[in-house]
Amino acid sequence: MRYSQMFLPTLKEIPSDAEVISHQLMLRAGMIRKLTSGVYSYLPMGYRVIRKVEQIIREEMNRAGAQEIFMPTVQPAELWKESGRWNFYGKELLRFRDRKDSECCLGPTHEEVVTDIVRNGVKSYRQLPQNLYQIQTKFRDEIRPRFGLMRCREFSMKDAYSFDIDTVNADLSYQKMFAAYNRIFERCGLKFRPVEADTGSIGGSYSHEFLVIADSGEDGMAYCEGCGYAANLEKAEIARPEEQAVDVSSFLTREEIHTPEVRTIEEVCAFLQVRPENVIKTLVFSADGVPVAVLVRGDEEVNEIKVKNYLGCDILEMAMDDMIQAAAGSPRGFVGPIGIKCRTLADYSLMNLTNMVVGANREDYHLKNVNFERDFKVAAFADLRVVRESDPCPRCAGGIHFARGVEVGHVFKLGTKYSKAMKAIYLDKNGKEQYMVMGCYGIGVGRTVAACVEQYHDDNGIIWPLAIAPFQVIITPVNMNDQDLAAAAENLYADLSSQGVEVILDDRDERAGVKFKDADLIGIPLRVTIGPKNLAAGNVEIKNRKSGEINILSVEEVKKFILGAIRQL
Repeated sequence: MRYSQMFLPTLKEIPSDAEVISHQLMLRAGMIRKLTSGVYSYLPMGYRVIRKVEQIIREEMNRAGAQEIFMPTVQPAELWKESGRWNFYGKELLRFRDRKDSECCLGPTHEEVVTDIVRNGVKSYRQLPQNLYQIQTKFRDEIRPRFGLMRCREFSMKDAYSFDIDTVNADLSYQKMFAAYNRIFERCGLKFRPVEADTGSIGGSYSHEFLVIADSGEDGMAYCEGCGYAANLEKAEIARPEEQAVDVSSFLTREEIHTPEVRTIEEVCAFLQVRPENVIKTLVFSADGVPVAVLVRGDEEVNEIKVKNYLGCDILEMAMDDMIQAAAGSPRGFVGPIGIKCRTLADYSLMNLTNMVVGANREDYHLKNVNFERDFKVAAFADLRVVRESDPCPRCAGGIHFARGVEVGHVFKLGTKYSKAMKAIYLDKNGKEQYMVMGCYGIGVGRTVAACVEQYHDDNGIIWPLAIAPFQVIITPVNMNDQDLAAAAENLYADLSSQGVEVILDDRDERAGVKFKDADLIGIPLRVTIGPKNLAAGNVEIKNRKSGEINILSVEEVKKFILGAIRQL
């Protein structure tokens, strides 16, 4: 490709609405352009990267035994109502009616559609397992799209769906996809971690996210370098502490203290001269419309996803004032566990603690020296709080570390969530009907590209790994008006192109400095510079964009150097 003929509208200035580095650089490098909020066009240079990532995905999915299909973007509401997600999915599901007044949606994911395909095409255990995948456009009506391709409304996604006869075989399918994902992101040249994750709106019993390590990532992770445990912060576990024998003789007399307008943990601690770890924070939630009290130490934060999963409810939200009043008999800010009229759970952080401060379930009053068993009971102790970096690893008790990352892939064990709802059944060896056991597996293609930019860049621009770079080599003659330089550039361009090298020739009539800046901005891994001094000796300069290493080689040597680098992919 000749630079002069390519549609490559680079920008000198950083666009004002571009917050993260991948958004800034992909706009500046002429790779994407915004159409409307959360919707982007891929320009030629950016789309070449997208296609490279898609090809790696296809190769590894096919290698793992999956088969490619392509499903419609528009989906009928009937399927979503059948699965139970039409009302549950929320406002991210873009719904509309067609000219026949039929309810439809733009697909944010395809569990319903693929389950419908398989239940109508598979009847016997002999036809299983099946794993079907596609690379297709999805639409999720994000309330706040931001960060360019990192969180947009319309995006390209690889989604795969496995169907097995039982959980043992479904686990095998899951492990095949888990291994395939590791190979995909390794081939893309990314530094990443697979972490245990919550299943969210997709559902199912178990899942892993693949997070590309990046300081700008929206997702936090906790990991242990000792045993390899890793989980996102929503899922990260906290080990149950050893239960210690309680010395009841240490219990102090319970006191009720007037605490006018003292509601927050900070205000309680200041008023009573106690530390936050000596206070029990009582939060009332509505779990599918039923009040539940959750207790946690005053210096800790409740993890609502853990609470929701523990309760197994569909909707968990903070209780409204009327529900709190009915359960506790007091307004928000003075609620405590003694006498509360709802199920009560306590976080592990409260085990083995004595003489605590709690709300008195009476406006403007708190209680001191409150103790478990003597003063109140709980239904259970459980892991209900957000992990902290000071917590030990839940697997080996080693140190926990925090990092940030960009979620680029997610694999789920769905079980029979969709097959039961949609009656996806098969006949087993004995002619008995059984539900298919499912898994689903997604990769955000555009997000993977953006995550790569977040991980690989410098002050001058993008640094693409060779495997997914839009071009592998850029040839830069410092002066196209010099016939010898131009001829050498043209000959090298023709030779490399004929051997399958993806090369762009910067044939513009521009200063060398401008060409170098543009080459660094768009991130081509290898830059061959042809200048008069080196060419007089039969040499050219080759520079590695990532390392900055420069070599002066003969024209023949530089061809071998480039072909050798490409063969290592």
